[in-house]
Amino acid sequence: MRRFWMSRADRRAWKSAKTVADLGELMAQWLEGTLASWPGYQPNYGPDEETLHLVPTLVALNRAGFLTVGSQPGERGTGADGMWWEQKAAVEGFVTDRALYYRLLDAARVFRMEVTVHDPATNTREEQIIVTTRDGEPYTGFGGTLDVDDLITMWPVIGKDAFGDVASAVFLTIAAPEFGTAGECLWVLLDYLIGQRREEDDDPWASGKPVVLLQDEAAAIFDQARNSTPES
Repeated sequence: MRRFWMSRADRRAWKSAKTVADLGELMAQWLEGTLASWPGYQPNYGPDEETLHLVPTLVALNRAGFLTVGSQPGERGTGADGMWWEQKAAVEGFVTDRALYYRLLDAARVFRMEVTVHDPATNTREEQIIVTTRDGEPYTGFGGTLDVDDLITMWPVIGKDAFGDVASAVFLTIAAPEFGTAGECLWVLLDYLIGQRREEDDDPWASGKPVVLLQDEAAAIFDQARNSTPES
């Protein structure tokens, strides 16, 4: 029977974290199924089925220093309610490593992704990105400004040191500019940026070995992925 509370072992693991990097490692373990729960999500539930193909990318992002707390694939179609739903591929999370932050930010802008930032250090407070619509009306947003109450709700179990690191981190959202599966090229960009190896088109995460590409080569592959992705 599924429990509706976090186990003591999982609670101890999250409580032991001191930094955003520590939280990222634990989030990677939750994505991989080693931990059953993370503080801001329904206890003892894993990633949503629609995001399972994103898990290798999300795991690598978290271990690289981008603590992800929300993600979704690019999709469009009629929902169970009979309404027309559209999603942008998107990811949001926290980053304290400034070098990684600028790499993510620069790559997202070069490849025409949508970006929104909340940076406590510079008092940058940008608006949410609408990433899901229902019959053409905004339904879900990623990013935006988080206050202390938001962070307490998201991270109720972690200790003082880890909470302080999250509170001082940049809250970064990167989203594809288009709705639907064409925006799935976002994950190709992130894979190359963090060193995830794409061995074959049908198995992009067949190897965990890092790969280094020249910028022009990466750009060519990315544009090819954007142009060849079938629309649903």
